Amino acid sequence: MQAKKCPECGNSNLKHHAEKGEIICQECGLVLEDKLVDFDKEWREFESSDGSKRRTGAPLTYTQADQGLGTEVGRSADLSRLTKRQRDKFYRLRLWQRRVGTAIERNLQLALSEIKRLISYLELPANVEEESARIYTMAVQRGLVRGRSTEIISAAAVYAACRQNEIPRTISEFSNATSIEEKELGRNYRFLTRRLELKIMPTNPATYVARLSSSLKLSPETQTLAVTIIERAQKAELTSGKSPQGIAAAAVYMAAMINDEKTTQQKVGEEAGVTEVTIRNRYKELQNHIDLKAIA
Repeated sequence: MQAKKCPECGNSNLKHHAEKGEIICQECGLVLEDKLVDFDKEWREFESSDGSKRRTGAPLTYTQADQGLGTEVGRSADLSRLTKRQRDKFYRLRLWQRRVGTAIERNLQLALSEIKRLISYLELPANVEEESARIYTMAVQRGLVRGRSTEIISAAAVYAACRQNEIPRTISEFSNATSIEEKELGRNYRFLTRRLELKIMPTNPATYVARLSSSLKLSPETQTLAVTIIERAQKAELTSGKSPQGIAAAAVYMAAMINDEKTTQQKVGEEAGVTEVTIRNRYKELQNHIDLKAIA
């Protein structure tokens, strides 16, 4: 920097402006060079309150056993370009990489693959997969998985993530996707939420209305009416202590009857995962305490 001189005033008092990538003469202000390549470290500020800075890079993710911080020995796509001797070395290094992993990492790899399968099977969004992996990682770190099936805890973690994100999925859907009994899955779900102190609010029955109406091929007017019925039921305190699926099923069935759309309690019950008796009981309660003429 000192070897150069300003062509305008001949002064050698030059300064490199790192943010703009310019070399500026301190005496006359002439810009000698601009858009220089900056070889310094790149920083990204995450917390503006304390001014702390961290290196940039890919974000951490719980969907990987090492949270995206680890490295992998090569890729399978590179095998075609390797000789036989190099391929043998590649497989040996891969084997040792798996062997040196801790028990927690191996457990996480199995669980995360099961979580990914459930997310794909139930067509859940990516944020649920991330939250499910975070819940399972917390359970492993606290030793809650020991003595329990990885498949059951994985399913319980995904169900808990759905409840946290208010995504309408019933425990019977998880039971069908995993061949786990509903009672066993519910017991492990309650165990996780209690030991991890997860804050899960009661499910709003209205979140199930859209899926039910779509599955039964009901009109948008019926769907809107069902939501209105649920809102009236909540104001009348009829939903407290009741199954949200049962309330939603009864509201959808009632709205369909009001709009003269043909459906049966059996069809609604099958889609909602509740019995016809539950729908009849909730239907009678709604009918006795809500003014249907005012709604219609």
